[in-house]
Amino acid sequence: MFTIRTLNNIAPIGLHKLPDKHFKIDNNAENPDGIILRSFDMHNMELNDRLMAVARAGAGTNNVPVERCSQRGIPVFNAPGGNANAVKELVLTGLLISSRRIVDGSQWVQSIANSETLEKDIESGKKNFIGPEVLGKTLGVIGLGAIGVLVANAALDLGMDVIGYDPFLSLESAWHLSPSVEKADSMEEVVAKSDYITIHIPLNAKTKNTFNDDLFGKTKKGARLLNFARGGLVDNTALLSAMEQGIISRYITDFPEKELLGHENIIVTPHLGASTPESEENCAIMVAEELRDYLYFGNIKNSVNFPNCTVPYNGKPRITVSHRNIVNMIGQLGAVFTKYSINIDKLVNNSKCELAYNIIVCDNLPENEAELIQDLYAINSVIKVRLLK
Repeated sequence: MFTIRTLNNIAPIGLHKLPDKHFKIDNNAENPDGIILRSFDMHNMELNDRLMAVARAGAGTNNVPVERCSQRGIPVFNAPGGNANAVKELVLTGLLISSRRIVDGSQWVQSIANSETLEKDIESGKKNFIGPEVLGKTLGVIGLGAIGVLVANAALDLGMDVIGYDPFLSLESAWHLSPSVEKADSMEEVVAKSDYITIHIPLNAKTKNTFNDDLFGKTKKGARLLNFARGGLVDNTALLSAMEQGIISRYITDFPEKELLGHENIIVTPHLGASTPESEENCAIMVAEELRDYLYFGNIKNSVNFPNCTVPYNGKPRITVSHRNIVNMIGQLGAVFTKYSINIDKLVNNSKCELAYNIIVCDNLPENEAELIQDLYAINSVIKVRLLK
């Protein structure tokens, strides 16, 4: 029986993927085997000794202490693409309201609700809310992952020219990206050509403040900037300066920060990107299935810190070993299995940056299983060992 703790409200359709026969959902468990969360900040949480996996029902994992989890051999799962359509639709909404001054116009109409000459006032005042069409304009898409590809393709359907940049474009994204999207060699090329710019890259130490004074200095004058990825990707001080200079005419973001509020040409939404019932259900289902497959069989898919590594279950026992990615580990592991006369049916070893993960399917196990596990832990660089029968 695995105990799973939820740190946020998780869609029931996802939790139903964890059957009662093998899983207990306990929102107050002090020593859970697994954790499922959405936006809860885990950075100040203690990671209990039994914890084997963390599953974030969304794409970003900034609220999870990924490095601490890695040090303890705990995979952190996420749901890439689970909320992609929801964010895509919000980006398209942002694209249109950045042009047509819909929000401003709506607020103005409400402000004159008590006018005795309402119809006349509206007809005379609507000229203050003129905005351009997006048809024929150029949209620059920085980051062509699951969301960026959907946005790029949808913008083509709106009649826009689209230019995209992603130095790490995956094969899967390339398959789904329309050939009509122009491929740029740099972000500088994108911002110099684009009337509208939308950001779809992760936030990390390398991407923080991607939009800074230098990049704004290369941006086409009057561009509209959309940020539905992460707030820290844009240097707010540099942004406000670029707006004063007329480089950025409007900024639409889903990440409220105090210095962005109260500006006429900045529209801020309250982090609504994945706030649809469909998105929450999709993400909950994905991470519950990932968590279940890992706890049952040791399979890893969609982990941000460990490599994908899956072996179909064939009824035989398996041992999983996570370790630091150094040379001669397979030889050292093999020596232990030889010592206990274990015949290996299948061994899969995959690595991701500094970590590696093995699934070893065994034809037999020794009587002294505890000693086997102890010997595996005695290998330098081994982080976590699990025996699954």
